[in-house]
Amino acid sequence: MAPFSLVTASVSWLAKTFSVFSSKSVLPAAYLNPVRCLTSQTSAPPKKPLNGYLRFIMQQKPVLTRHNPEIKSVDIVRKIAQQWRTLSAEQKRPFEEASLRAREQFKMDLQRYNAQLTPTQIQQQALEKRQRMAKRKALRKKRELNNLGKPKRPRSSFNIYMSEHFEEARGATTPEKMQSLMEDWRNLLIHQKQVYAQLAEDDKIRYKNEMKSWEDHMMEIGREDLIREQTLLNNKRTAAKTSVAKTAKAKVVKKVTATGKSKTTRKTAKSSSVKKVRTIRKI
Repeated sequence: MAPFSLVTASVSWLAKTFSVFSSKSVLPAAYLNPVRCLTSQTSAPPKKPLNGYLRFIMQQKPVLTRHNPEIKSVDIVRKIAQQWRTLSAEQKRPFEEASLRAREQFKMDLQRYNAQLTPTQIQQQALEKRQRMAKRKALRKKRELNNLGKPKRPRSSFNIYMSEHFEEARGATTPEKMQSLMEDWRNLLIHQKQVYAQLAEDDKIRYKNEMKSWEDHMMEIGREDLIREQTLLNNKRTAAKTSVAKTAKAKVVKKVTATGKSKTTRKTAKSSSVKKVRTIRKI
């Protein structure tokens, strides 16, 4: 592992390779030194260290922002990402080595932190982790459904009323406006609410039709996992009824065919018997 002076010199040379960087820019010690021990605060676990790429961004973003105040933050990050891709392995090494040292320090800090926890705290952390994972999973699924064009759920009569009158509602903040709208809604007459009730019913019909088309499309592309359980159950029942009807129809056709063949056989046998009798009489 290179001495600190050599690492600092390498980073200073790296900064000079970009014209937008200041000649006086130096890599902060926080990006090269191992992370500080965080176990002194038992209330929170140690934070995961940044990888080499994120360390490069954290170092260069203030410099680019200072030299280009008119550029948006997202464009700054995009420019830094382009610069990172152009760096050689030798130029990236200081950041990656710093990340590796921080990762080793993080492991030791985490072990010391976990050793201080009580069984109750361990259970609580496991519960919080499951809740975070469930929340992330729900967000990912919601994003996926939006990308697949899942129809929006139908609005209630009050939601329709609120969307129409929100801008003109009393109050300076959103909670105040919501409160005033709820009071106005309670004071509406029955025939006035009926208008929004009818709009809500129309929206339910819209949702039902759009969901049917959407779920049919999901069936076509093989995404049955996104279809509602009730819809799948109804489809199975419909398929079972169709299968039973086809089976019953096939049995009727088979029975009719068998009956027709039986009659033909009996008729043929009877005809043969009559011919045989006539032949015997002639003899």
